[in-house]
Amino acid sequence: MSIAQKPINNYDAIVVGAGFAGMYMLHKLRGLGLSVKVYETGSGVGGTWFWNRYPGARCDIDSLEYSYQFSDELQQEWHWPERYSAQPDILEYANHVAERFDLRKDIQFNTQVESSVYDEDSKSWNITTSDGKTQSAQFCIMATGCLSSTNTPDFKGIESFKGQTYHTGQWPHEPVDFSGKRVGIIGTGSSAIQAIPEIAKQAEHLYVFQRTPNYTVPSNNGPMDKETEQTIKADYPAFRERNSKMPAGLGADSGRKTNMGVSALDVSHEEREAEYESRWDTAGLSIGGSFGDLMLNQESNDTIAEFARGKIRGIVNDPATAEALCPEQTFACKRLCVDTGYYQTFNRPNVTLVDISQGAIDEITPAGLQANGDAFELDCIIFATGFDAMTGSLLKAGIRGEGGQTLTDKWSAGPRTYLGLGTSGFPNLFTITGPGSPSVLTNMIPSIEQHVNWIADCIQYLKESNLQTINATDEAEDAWVEHVNVLASHTLYPSCNSWYLGANVPGKPRVFMPHIGFPSYVEKCNEVAANGYQGFALA
Repeated sequence: MSIAQKPINNYDAIVVGAGFAGMYMLHKLRGLGLSVKVYETGSGVGGTWFWNRYPGARCDIDSLEYSYQFSDELQQEWHWPERYSAQPDILEYANHVAERFDLRKDIQFNTQVESSVYDEDSKSWNITTSDGKTQSAQFCIMATGCLSSTNTPDFKGIESFKGQTYHTGQWPHEPVDFSGKRVGIIGTGSSAIQAIPEIAKQAEHLYVFQRTPNYTVPSNNGPMDKETEQTIKADYPAFRERNSKMPAGLGADSGRKTNMGVSALDVSHEEREAEYESRWDTAGLSIGGSFGDLMLNQESNDTIAEFARGKIRGIVNDPATAEALCPEQTFACKRLCVDTGYYQTFNRPNVTLVDISQGAIDEITPAGLQANGDAFELDCIIFATGFDAMTGSLLKAGIRGEGGQTLTDKWSAGPRTYLGLGTSGFPNLFTITGPGSPSVLTNMIPSIEQHVNWIADCIQYLKESNLQTINATDEAEDAWVEHVNVLASHTLYPSCNSWYLGANVPGKPRVFMPHIGFPSYVEKCNEVAANGYQGFALA
């Protein structure tokens, strides 16, 4: 390292990312009296809700659950206008948190982390950023998010298009008007399913290019019920505790009987259909909890899959379009989507579904694109092609550990972590909701808080014990990776190509990344800490 590159400042911790994970990590460590610096690529806080501003962007978890619980005052004072919050409301909340806890003074915005290198001599991390500066810290904490690195396939001719292009994960901050425009949207994942009904209201014509149809259920969104809000706020700590015992960390107070111990095959066809119908009409994502074995038994899953296909056929007028929209894969083996009028949108005369399941996007042309051998003239193209999930942003941070090993090389056959919190050979590097933790299979904000609390307690333990480093052992990491994959193998999740497996990114290793089950995971994390951070080497 040259003199000009030497770190000009030292911190106890450097945090990468100022979404919900980075903000709470900053607040928590400052509360311990530690010096913290946060780097954020964007110009503001909010993470995924800062970038994902596409029309219709909305959370699919109840607002009173998808929110921080570390401050009871914050919980009590904040009012959510809708059951499922829209992106502007969530971003407003993030900004309120940053203001209320004076977080911005320790966040450097518009700054990309270009390299994160572990110095074995000083036992510290040297973080070099896009402004050419290098800072050092004892701990490096990656709060980069699970769905923050956008994925745009390398379409032939993509640079030749003369019209406007957009990616749902990097939407402009100013409103986009599609009035009078011929619009093509590539992809039918979660962001597309939310955006398509809104764009269709404006566009002269909307072409939806679909490779694989996804299951989506109606959100049944509406204004926040005042009585429900008052009831929950009067009992918030117990409400949160009940949710923490649920498999995904949410939904304990849905007002529905718990069928987790009941197989879909144990009840009559009529009773099963009635349960599905009731949840379809009111429950959003909780339809997946109709019975306990829907993700364990293919025959049981087939019952809800056929129910969903029946709904599509009953909503979409054109039989050929309806069949093209019917997924063939296991129900919810891909992320189950939540929508507002998605299937109904295909009844509009200005919307055309282009099924490319047996073909492809042949190329992007100056005037539009070619697919299945047909030419489509377009004014705008929207790439709703998702993210390099779980690992994308981590691998972009130029992380090098002991012996100069890169994280990219370490994870060349798939991500390897212990608890999703640390990876062997990279001391004092923590990942918040990293691969190997429940993360995207749970309510993300409580999962974030659980990780932040664990990391903060760990750092405090090291400081009080006069220890410099913590490093996952190879043995613990190997056992954890095997454990996560064994859990997944007992379910139907790996039965289809999904971003849970990295299957949406060409060349990415196919490894099931999330840990299934929130309560058992938390119990394991607590056990590890109680046993002196068992599975980690402390020095």
